[in-house]
Amino acid sequence: MSGHSKWANIKNQKGAADAKRGQLFTKLTREIILAVREHGGNPEANPRLRLCIQKARDNNMPMDNIDRAIKKAEGTLEGVIYDEFVLEGYGPGGAAILVDILSDNRNRTVQEVRSVFTRAGGGLGEVGSVNWQFEQKGIIGIEVTEGMDADEVSLTAIDAGAEDVKADGEYIEIYTSLEDMEKIRKTLEDSGVTVKSAEMSKVAQNTLELDEATALSVLKLIDKLDNLDDVRNVWSNVDFSDEVMEKYEG
Repeated sequence: MSGHSKWANIKNQKGAADAKRGQLFTKLTREIILAVREHGGNPEANPRLRLCIQKARDNNMPMDNIDRAIKKAEGTLEGVIYDEFVLEGYGPGGAAILVDILSDNRNRTVQEVRSVFTRAGGGLGEVGSVNWQFEQKGIIGIEVTEGMDADEVSLTAIDAGAEDVKADGEYIEIYTSLEDMEKIRKTLEDSGVTVKSAEMSKVAQNTLELDEATALSVLKLIDKLDNLDDVRNVWSNVDFSDEVMEKYEG
């Protein structure tokens, strides 16, 4: 297993702390504003906004905050200019890393990201140096609860068009095409399953195995990148073992 599920759980735990200091809500607000700016403020007609709202609710963002973000985007877009881009780099052990950015100041953000890479013994790469190693997928996350039949959930997802399903007893990850993600999410929810998350991700076509110390260094780098205000997601090609994830979590 790639460790993505356990990293998602760690991020969820850290997300609760982020919310207390407003960092996570700030990131979510930016995503909502950008989604509204591009395709309007009606979630029914704007799949991207619908996913942003779902992600915000998954992270306990109050509906008042979500509504304010939508209204702000509809009425005061002038002066709010966000830039979406991806930075590519390498971490310890040659780990390939993609950093998904949403920023109002590209130069500042690039400088911050470069600094984190450098301090970790890695560095930013040229455009295209890393991205080719990843495929764009939808990933639906489900926490396994008492009484849940994980095999039944997996079959429901596959019947609805999922490309792959991975489970570790605590968490189920369902891999889909971007086009089918919303349809599969709805099918699962209609069957009574509570979906924890549904978002676009970059999945490594081939994974890299590292020794424990190096893998922990990569996790630390990912964590520091993820905590930057302008960073939305961080993806890596490292196959983190359960032992490494548990040691990092502890």
